[in-house]
Amino acid sequence: MSAFILLLIGLLIAPISGPKEKKYGKPITVKQTTTVAAILADPKAWHGKTVRIEGVVVDVCATRGCWIKVAGAKDGESITFKVEDGVITFPMESKGRTAVAQGVVNATLQSVEEQIEQGKNHAEEQGTTFDPSTVKGPKTSIRIDGEGAVIR
Repeated sequence: MSAFILLLIGLLIAPISGPKEKKYGKPITVKQTTTVAAILADPKAWHGKTVRIEGVVVDVCATRGCWIKVAGAKDGESITFKVEDGVITFPMESKGRTAVAQGVVNATLQSVEEQIEQGKNHAEEQGTTFDPSTVKGPKTSIRIDGEGAVIR
């Protein structure tokens, strides 16, 4: 009788135990994980290289689900994992879950004008405001052009 009760409890708990992992895009083939910190520390050295990162999803594109921000080990450290619009769509429920993601590091110098345009677009997507005076000069923009991901 007790085995039956345990089985019944297990079946009742299973649906509320949380979502299983979900795969997006191409399969992940890179075996070694590169830290977000390593990429951020020397983006030019990583530019054009295919990497695998792992971390908690701290933000998701609310408009199209076309990017996620993956946290590094340090507070406030994250990198954007951007996919082609419509090819992969990350659900808002990805936030707070762990991502294993593979893609190509893209480190490009952004002009003041490009940063302001991007800031305005991001603010519009997120329903927030953007102050162009916060842009002080050209800067290196670092992201991963996504190929595939697993959200756990």
